[in-house]
Amino acid sequence: MPAERIFMRRDNPDRRQVQEIVRLLRKGEVIVIPTDTIYALACDMHNKAGIDHVCKLLGKKPHKANLSLICKDLSDLSLYCRQISNPVFKLMRQLLPGPFTFILNANSSIPKLFRENKKTVGIRVPDNNIIHAIVESLGNPLVSSSIHAEDEHIEYLTDPDEIYEIWQHRVNYIIDGGAGDHIPSTVLDCTEDQAVVIREGKGMELIS
Repeated sequence: MPAERIFMRRDNPDRRQVQEIVRLLRKGEVIVIPTDTIYALACDMHNKAGIDHVCKLLGKKPHKANLSLICKDLSDLSLYCRQISNPVFKLMRQLLPGPFTFILNANSSIPKLFRENKKTVGIRVPDNNIIHAIVESLGNPLVSSSIHAEDEHIEYLTDPDEIYEIWQHRVNYIIDGGAGDHIPSTVLDCTEDQAVVIREGKGMELIS
């Protein structure tokens, strides 16, 4: 059966739709979601079946998959990360919400989450009202991974119609939040005292 395509407004997500998506996430469903960059797979971080399904779709084991936590803000960092230097925290406050992935040292909660000795974790706080509404209603971060195009000439899909065409038989629910971006997030390695850019992406002009 093809996936259900859920159309949502980015400027003002419908509360009932958000609550239904949260219910599905808590059941272990994996959904395709828009972000402030490219579309991504996402599941509830507290549902092991959901994480396993994401990794299966990626064809990787949990400790080798490129998974990030999508948070609503920075209030929960201490739950998943070790102590963060003042310069890094200041930079995060400056740039988030926004198109950035911060690689931070993981604390003991992360290995339990992925069942492997994972020493770092990517943290995202996208500037996207749909994601913010879902994470806030869910009450905890999402586990996510970007969707890549299966084309040697195109790295990412941006058209929701194309995304649905390709993913409708792999997941059960796809959130259509309009056209995605073709530029991924900028990735910053913040495992030391200063942030180091390891992938240039959207938002690079904001980094001085």
